[in-house]
Amino acid sequence: MTSLKTLLISGLSATALVLTACSNSTSAPDAPVAEVAAPATLAEVIAHPRRADDTARDQFRNPQATLDFFGLEPGMNVGEVWPGWYTKIIAPYLAENGGTYTAILYQEAGSERAVKRNAAFAEAYVGAEGYGTINTASFGKNPTPITDPNSLDMILTFRNVHNWMGGDYADKAFADFYAALKPGGILGVVEHRLPETAVQNPTGRTGYVQESYMKALAKDAGFEFVDSSEVNANPKDTADHPMGVWTLLPRSATPKEGSPEADGFDAALYKNIGESDRATLKFRKPL
Repeated sequence: MTSLKTLLISGLSATALVLTACSNSTSAPDAPVAEVAAPATLAEVIAHPRRADDTARDQFRNPQATLDFFGLEPGMNVGEVWPGWYTKIIAPYLAENGGTYTAILYQEAGSERAVKRNAAFAEAYVGAEGYGTINTASFGKNPTPITDPNSLDMILTFRNVHNWMGGDYADKAFADFYAALKPGGILGVVEHRLPETAVQNPTGRTGYVQESYMKALAKDAGFEFVDSSEVNANPKDTADHPMGVWTLLPRSATPKEGSPEADGFDAALYKNIGESDRATLKFRKPL
């Protein structure tokens, strides 16, 4: 009978032969493991060269602090209403971090201007390197849903509320956003701010809107108010300019020669104000 000791010695010897054979093998060494680049941070996306033409406005639009306040995170499905300046930040960030970017474009029915704007957006961003897959949806006055109900984690809109007021569909806008967001989803709004002591024009003619007016629109649509931020505040802006908010940068509109507004108009004064004072509001669709 073979002893346990003999079996152990035999087994060890066989193992040694196998290891020796492996060490003498002429097969190619294992290929080096490829390094996987870490996803880009929001700060890195904001600093990317693709934004070289936009960075001059960062001092007024504060993209890092604004998106941090709204709670932009990896993996989110985010819709941006009537996108543009922020597309160069939000779309690449989500593409780098497992999220989905949805450009909520203009409704085109009967509007040549909307068709041109949407075409310009597609040419600039759809299929461009670094932007990932850009989904598209549409929003406007016509009674059609933005996208599938309860499908977006976040909707962001920048300086647009006065446009919907002028078109008499601001209440519809907030209702549409509510329908498109998942329960718990976030609506982030940045808008030129009218002081509460002023009289709110319901058409938003000057481009300025009171915080209380926007909060009421959101509440009526079913949203909960979460918080406001002063990150986009500009105390130099008195919100009472001859051509409304468009008197300021970046438009810097000037009055027509011979008009009452032209008398004593000082363009340098308005440029020194910078861009508008802005409300930054965060709402949530209840769970």
